[in-house]
Amino acid sequence: MKQRTIGGRTVSAIGLGGMPMSIEGRPDTGRSIATIHAALDAGVTLIDTADAYHRDAGEVGHNEELIAGALRAYGRAADDVLVATKGGHLRPGDGSWTVNGDPAYLKRAAKESARRLGVEAIGLYQYHRPDPRVPYADSIGALRDLLDEGVIHMAGISNATVEQIDEADEILGGRLASVQNQFSPAFRSSLRELEHCAALGIAFLPWSPLGGIANAPDLSARHAVFREVAEETGAGVHRVALAWELSLAPVVVPIPGASRPESIRDSADAPGLDLTPEQIARLSAA
Repeated sequence: MKQRTIGGRTVSAIGLGGMPMSIEGRPDTGRSIATIHAALDAGVTLIDTADAYHRDAGEVGHNEELIAGALRAYGRAADDVLVATKGGHLRPGDGSWTVNGDPAYLKRAAKESARRLGVEAIGLYQYHRPDPRVPYADSIGALRDLLDEGVIHMAGISNATVEQIDEADEILGGRLASVQNQFSPAFRSSLRELEHCAALGIAFLPWSPLGGIANAPDLSARHAVFREVAEETGAGVHRVALAWELSLAPVVVPIPGASRPESIRDSADAPGLDLTPEQIARLSAA
């Protein structure tokens, strides 16, 4: 598989989003582990998770523990996998989401994530979502401290604006490694942040790059141009969407969610799909 870099570390051009394996409608543990192993077999070396990826109250970190167990079962061949997790976004267990950007909380959460992942230091730790009650600089200051203390190797942010990207990078002393924002054929409002990351050389990780769990199956019906290019290339429309996103900038690393081995295998083939400049232009204008 083609490769990209995050903070100087080489990863696969497509990552695996672990969220669908732990929230509502999640598969059984066996199928989830098979999905993670299928991703590794396909050359995926970036797995995205978060402590908030769980379904019920009392199971914070469900997805982190699932991924850690799957990597252990895979053996030493998984040693080069970068696990990116996040903190600061919470699920009380009633289906709602809350935020907590308190620096002391973020530091505790990062250490708990490291424990669940079974690592001395987290490969990539990202502030999940800004908390309007806490100054952004204070929350990012916690990431700076975690870097300096060696609790995390790299720091990133999620759901951020251009202004927050610049503020975070300044507070981190130029060490901002990644920005994880929503971006897909249907959701392009983060294009400005994507282009800003490209200019700065910061990895941009589109979450829900196929439109999310509910909308991904309808991608073909909702986006005629993507369907047309899929017919021209002989590739599935999901693979076309991921290949288009990869074409936008060399810093883009989509992280499609998956809960079935066949889904991640299809996504992992996207970097091998070479779209023509004319096709890319049509998709971008759609």
